[in-house]
Amino acid sequence: MFNRINLSVQYASRADGIPARAEIRAWSRAALNADGKRGAQITIRFVDADEGQALNRDYRGKDYPTNVLSFVYEREPLLQGDLVICAPVAAREAEEQGKTREAHYAHLIVHGLLHLLGYDHETGEGDAQRMEDKERAILASLGFADPYQLL
Repeated sequence: MFNRINLSVQYASRADGIPARAEIRAWSRAALNADGKRGAQITIRFVDADEGQALNRDYRGKDYPTNVLSFVYEREPLLQGDLVICAPVAAREAEEQGKTREAHYAHLIVHGLLHLLGYDHETGEGDAQRMEDKERAILASLGFADPYQLL
């Protein structure tokens, strides 16, 4: 279990359906606890498409808004990082995938936090499968369906 989690949530978007801090804290704790013991200092920022696109362009060289960006600063001894979630992209994806916004936001937060912990689905099929299996287990523990089965 994570020793101490310092979680800051920033709402830079006024989009409908963005989860409340209590939900975000529960989802974050579940994701972080799934990987062992240490402390964490995390900021999760919900943004609109303009900010999401600028960050994706500036940091990943991709000139479009994406659903979640992960920025890790330290992993040991204290996990430190930021997640940026683009609310309009998340809402559109939830609708396209036939999911509730709540379920999709939970998945994006778990997914992004696993990236901060060092999981990476872009480094090979085995790594992608390990990350997806971990996401499924965490989300199931929170009462959410398999996010990949709905696709």
